[in-house]
Amino acid sequence: MAKAENKTSATGADVAAFIASVAHEKRREDAYVLDALHRRVTGHEPRMWGSSIVGYGSYHYKYESGREGDSLRGGFSPRKAASTIYLMGNYCDSRNEADALFAKLGKYRTGKSCLYVTRLENVDIAVLEALVALSWQIMNEKYPD
Repeated sequence: MAKAENKTSATGADVAAFIASVAHEKRREDAYVLDALHRRVTGHEPRMWGSSIVGYGSYHYKYESGREGDSLRGGFSPRKAASTIYLMGNYCDSRNEADALFAKLGKYRTGKSCLYVTRLENVDIAVLEALVALSWQIMNEKYPD
């Protein structure tokens, strides 16, 4: 059976150019804030993953099925409807530490490992930073370098 390629992988595209090209002014402004927040929390320079995800760090995973690959440890994407923030570790949070933070965050929606924020002004940035830090910590524990 042929090995399936990941839909999203790291590229050499310019992160600054990508953020500057975001058409929606508010989403672009929020992207600059999210970039600064992620750099502060992770200590990593961003890389583009696919054409629209700004990612920080990476990890290698391998499923019981044998499928394996690399993905970003955390990041965001300034999408048309909302900024998507990838909280990969919170999906693996068996301690449920993220629940208390989500209760204080403000206005948002979630998916499996995604946090959707329409406007950063509608969330508590300090709580968001704590969520990103918790996710980063959990990923580092689950997938040490």
